[in-house]
Amino acid sequence: MAGRMVVGSAALAELVRPASAPDPAGAHRMLPVRPELSGLLPGRGLRRGSTIAVGAGQPRHHGTTSLVFALLAEASRTGSWCAVVGMPTFGAGAAAEAGIALDRLALVPQPGPEWPTVVAALIDGVDVVVTAVPATVSASVASRLAARARQRGSVLVPYGRWDGADVTLQVVRGVWEGLGSGRGRLRRREVTISARGRGAAARPKEAKVWLPGAALTRVIPRPTGTPDRRAPILQLWSSR
Repeated sequence: MAGRMVVGSAALAELVRPASAPDPAGAHRMLPVRPELSGLLPGRGLRRGSTIAVGAGQPRHHGTTSLVFALLAEASRTGSWCAVVGMPTFGAGAAAEAGIALDRLALVPQPGPEWPTVVAALIDGVDVVVTAVPATVSASVASRLAARARQRGSVLVPYGRWDGADVTLQVVRGVWEGLGSGRGRLRRREVTISARGRGAAARPKEAKVWLPGAALTRVIPRPTGTPDRRAPILQLWSSR
């Protein structure tokens, strides 16, 4: 079962609620994320009205799509609507395996030249909007969409380069697990995710997490009294 495919302005209008309509979740300003990612975000979740960018990174550091899945999964599981715009290869099956509720997922694979209008309409009525960033997007359009998300209480998640985001997450390293001596099955990947931003997220952070996530993780704090002038690092390891 795939997420709801949105085609045309009429279908989009049926999906979103009017901006003036009551928002039953408006009092809950923080949408949950999985524990593995909470230490990278101010408030330990997705704050409504914020812009959380996922940097595409360098080609050799794959895993950014899995990071998008991980960001959406907990909010989707607890009842939030999500939308994904401009990502035609977005796999609904993989999203479901990651924990995303497909009956609360809207897909707009090809928004066309009306990309800003489509994203703005979804911001008006969807809790979390993920959008691939077109190469031609201007700074003024990006600023208007971020401002709209702040006003409407949606979380905007640009996938790609996005200046001015509250937080930018990026996969910087990754190691697969599962292959033995020339045979086996790739099961999961330990990735290092960096976080940088502004305000409460101004201090850079890094976390090591499993994608897909391990059922249990434990946080290994830095030993007390150990001087370190580097960026703080949050280490998350499998508890197997």
